[in-house]
Amino acid sequence: MVPRVIVLGLFAIVVIACGDDDGTATQSPTSTGVIGSPTSVASSPTATDDATAGNWETLAPLPTPRSEVAVAAVGGLIYVVGGFEASGAPSQKVEVYDPATDAWSEITPLPSPRHHTAAVEWEGDLLVIGGYQTGFGDPKATVYRYDPETEEWSEGNRLNEARGGHAAIWHGGNPVVVGGADASGRSLYSAEWMDEYEVWREFGGEMLVRRDHLAAASVVLFQGDAGFHALYAIGGRFDVDYGRNLDANESADEVGGWRSKSPLPTARSGIAAATVDRKIYVFGGEGPEGSFDENEVYDPQKDSWSSATPMPTARHGLGAAVVNGVIYVIGGGPTPGLSVSGANEAFHP
Repeated sequence: MVPRVIVLGLFAIVVIACGDDDGTATQSPTSTGVIGSPTSVASSPTATDDATAGNWETLAPLPTPRSEVAVAAVGGLIYVVGGFEASGAPSQKVEVYDPATDAWSEITPLPSPRHHTAAVEWEGDLLVIGGYQTGFGDPKATVYRYDPETEEWSEGNRLNEARGGHAAIWHGGNPVVVGGADASGRSLYSAEWMDEYEVWREFGGEMLVRRDHLAAASVVLFQGDAGFHALYAIGGRFDVDYGRNLDANESADEVGGWRSKSPLPTARSGIAAATVDRKIYVFGGEGPEGSFDENEVYDPQKDSWSSATPMPTARHGLGAAVVNGVIYVIGGGPTPGLSVSGANEAFHP
């Protein structure tokens, strides 16, 4: 399938929420909140002796508290795209964090609002792929491209299948999108990759488990002296229902073909993932019991999981990006359903 391919340096983006059958932008349960509001937090697993050690740092907050955002690193800066604002309105905002100065700026807004979208770096530009414009019945196949030099947006070739609540990753040289939900709210099995001509093509056949609100990550693995890129699709839910969370973990190589791997210890959705030193860190999420503060770590070479220091702030619909080996986990809702925060917390693996 992929002649020369094919990991976000992400991010992955990750996203979540629930919608009524009529596709309006309501979520269930309908509780709203911001950081500091009471929240039911799912308990974190107790770290063991072999758990990944690390510490968290609280940084300058996201200026516009949001959830269901897309997050990606481009040129050492971190872009936080779209999502829901506190009013529940879908956002066009794009705010940019500079880890070197712990400061935020705002750039030209998206051409149209997007929530449950995904973002990835491509040739020094930012791609914003798919997502919903209004409620949960209008997933888009659009691909917006932002050029940091001209500070302008353009529209690229569209996905083959409109989707929201999907994940995106830079995989071996090409953007890949995985899963999501269609206009009926049904989870998708499919994944797509963008070739050097910016044409979207089927990636690796169908996943073993259809899902949305999942995370994706890409890792370089080794067999002897030979390295190859492995793509992972982790967690998620069936049909945008966080009461149907999944522990699914599947991998594919450069040419696709999905294989089941050791399951995510805590079934959850609305998660974010990031890769450092060939290990995948999976953050947050939501379920009927509340928002998660979990930070669980997958070692693809060993096909095994461990627990790391939980997030200071439990949340879902957040995003994660890596700059200079530090993972920045930004935005998200502290309570299930529609809630927002400006949390900006950095994890040092």
